[in-house]
Amino acid sequence: YPATSGEVLFNGTDLGTLKGDPLKQLRLKMQMIFQDPFDSLNPRHTVQEILREKYAIHRMNKGNMDGEISAVLEKVGLSSGVLGKFPHEFSGGQRQRIGIARAVALEPEVIICDEPVSALDVSIQSQILNLLLMLQQEMKLTYLFISHDLAVVRHMADRIAVMYLGRIVEMADGETIYNNPGHPYTRALLSAIPRPDPRGGIPRIILYGDVPSPRNPPGGCRFHTRCQIAKEICQHEEPVLELVNRSEKQHYCACHFWP
Repeated sequence: YPATSGEVLFNGTDLGTLKGDPLKQLRLKMQMIFQDPFDSLNPRHTVQEILREKYAIHRMNKGNMDGEISAVLEKVGLSSGVLGKFPHEFSGGQRQRIGIARAVALEPEVIICDEPVSALDVSIQSQILNLLLMLQQEMKLTYLFISHDLAVVRHMADRIAVMYLGRIVEMADGETIYNNPGHPYTRALLSAIPRPDPRGGIPRIILYGDVPSPRNPPGGCRFHTRCQIAKEICQHEEPVLELVNRSEKQHYCACHFWP
């Protein structure tokens, strides 16, 4: 898709300026794990065909391709006995393991994980998350992990960016975000995490009103229509995402009145 504005940079290279072979070569370094482990797999292809497709697209004529594929399946906890099966023959967790195998097959540098466990049973989610962490350590991977589940984010992320209506409102390491949040939206999100004892922890912050349309966001700070500490400046001036000088850690916040 052509970019309507802005840039997408990978190691300083703007992807929007690349076409043909240069873009194709760069795609080898970037892969994706999709949210739906069924719709993201071709139902007409066997596991072997799904994984072989990667090598065919990039014209990588590996002498021992099937051996490579079996090794990748073993990495994600599946045996080579599944090669002749179709996606509908697997459980959701197994299908997502196939999707992960497809993503890591060509040894990328970056993997975009788009809600990779939200469609799975809770009992399976932890297995997939721990698999992703193991592969990250083993293959020196970088993940861009997208999720609305704050417990999953805390388990997975080294650095967190909190977004509201398409704008990053706060960014810091995981410990800072969860223990010392600066933006009122971040504080409201964290207060909504269910706790075993409702009498303890952060007091619940109730956000009133509806989320504005992303097609027509409010002027100024996009959160001001639901913010409890908003003042007149918030209606007219959009806050800049800037470094918060509370510590030596790289903590950024976009709020006129950060604490």
